[in-house]
Amino acid sequence: MAVPHTSILILDDDPDVACAAQLLLRRRHGGVATLNDPALLPALLARAVPDLVLLDLNFTPGRIDGAEGLAVLALLLALPRPPAVIALTAYADVPLAVEALKRGASDFLTKPWDNANLVAAVDNALARRGPAPKASAGSALMGESDAMREVKAMIAGVGPTEANVMILGENGVGKELVARAIHQASRRAGASFLAVDMGALPESTFESELFGHRKGAFTDAKGGRAGRFQAARGGSLFLDEIGNTPLAAQAKLLTALERREVTPLGADRPEAIDVRIISATNRDEVRLFDPAVFRPDLLFRLNTIVIRVPPLRERRADIAPLLRHYLDLYQRQYARPARQPGAGALELLHAHAWPGNVRALRHACERAVIFGAGDEYRFADFGLGAAMAAAVGAPPAPPPQAADPKDFKLGALERDTVAAALEQAKGNISHAAKLLGVSRAALYRKLGKHGI
Repeated sequence: MAVPHTSILILDDDPDVACAAQLLLRRRHGGVATLNDPALLPALLARAVPDLVLLDLNFTPGRIDGAEGLAVLALLLALPRPPAVIALTAYADVPLAVEALKRGASDFLTKPWDNANLVAAVDNALARRGPAPKASAGSALMGESDAMREVKAMIAGVGPTEANVMILGENGVGKELVARAIHQASRRAGASFLAVDMGALPESTFESELFGHRKGAFTDAKGGRAGRFQAARGGSLFLDEIGNTPLAAQAKLLTALERREVTPLGADRPEAIDVRIISATNRDEVRLFDPAVFRPDLLFRLNTIVIRVPPLRERRADIAPLLRHYLDLYQRQYARPARQPGAGALELLHAHAWPGNVRALRHACERAVIFGAGDEYRFADFGLGAAMAAAVGAPPAPPPQAADPKDFKLGALERDTVAAALEQAKGNISHAAKLLGVSRAALYRKLGKHGI
C-alpha cells in the first residue's frame, strides 16, 4: 500500500468505518489510506510515514481498555518524524481520551463521529503539525535576541502560576509553542495540553465541542462525547485564535470561566472544570478592546497576563540560528548533504521582511533543501520570489518573454496562479497548497518549474 508524501492513514479494525472516513476525507486530502490490522503497520512505516493517523484505540472484539491503541500510539510517536495522531474510540471514555492526549495524541473523536467534526479535527491536526514536533518547540524559542529573552523571562515567571495568559502575535510567530512552554513550566506539566482552534469551530457545534454532549442531545448524537474542557482536566486548555470567536459564543465561554463549570448538551447537571486557560490571537490589540469585536468582561478573564511575541523582522538576530536549525533539520530528514547559505544569500535572507515569520522561514528552508543543487544555498533556492528579492536589494529577474499565442499562455497562467496563492497565503506553503487544491509536494514541483 503506497502512502503519498502528504497522506492520512486510517487504522481501524472495522473496514466499513475506515472506508467511510476515507471517502469523506479524500475529498479534501488526496492521499488517504486504510489499514485494518495494526500488525501490518511496521511494514507500511518502513516505506513511508503518513502525516496524520486516525487511530482506533481498540482492535480485539470485546476490549475497551484502549491498551492496543495506546501501544500503537507509542510506536508512532517514537518515529524520527512522528505523524499527528487523532485517537478514535467507540466509547465516550474521558479517562481514556485524556490518557491518549497525555501520551501525545493531538485530539480524539468518539464513534460514530459527526462528519463536520472529523473534517475540522483533521484539518486542525494537519495545520498544527510541524516538520519535527520535538524540535519545533525549542527552535521557535531558541532565539537569543533581546525580544526573545524578554518572552522567555515572562514564560519563566508566569509558568508556575495559575494565571490565565493571552499571547498576542502575527501568524507564524510561534504562539502555540509559547503556550506549550508555559504549560511545561507549570505545575500542570504532567497533565494534558489540549489546543483548540476557536476560529475553526462552527458556531452550531461550539457547545458540543467545548462542553461535550450526551447521547441523544441532538439528532446526530448517537453517543456521548467529552468536551475539550473535560478532556483537558488537570492540564492546560489552549484557545487559539480566540479573537475569531463569535460574540454569542463568547458569552457561553465567559459563563463557563466565571462559574468554573460546564453543562454538556443533554445533561441535567453541570460538571466542575479544572483547567488553566491559555489563549492566543493574531488580532490587533486595539481591535480586541472594541466591544463590537470582543466582550470586555471575557477579555478581562483571559488577559491576566499578556505576552506579546514579536515578529521575526523585529528580532533579526534570531534569523541566522533559525536558518541553521531548519536547514539541518531538513537535510537530515531528506538525507541531503550538509550545506549553508552563501554569504550573499545569507545577507538577503537576513534583510528579508519574513511576512510569514518563523513558519515562512521553515517552509523556505524545506524548499531550499529539496531544490538546492550547489555547494551552497542560493537566495533563489528559498523560493521567496523576485519581487521579494527586489524589495531587499536583489536585482530583479528579467521580465518573462511574451508567450506565443498558440501556447494559450497556460504556463504563464499557472505561474501567476501559484504566485497569487503564495501571496494570499503570506508565504505559507501548506496554506497555499490548500488554496490551489494540490499537495505540498506538487506545489514544490510547480515552484521549481516556474522558478518562484
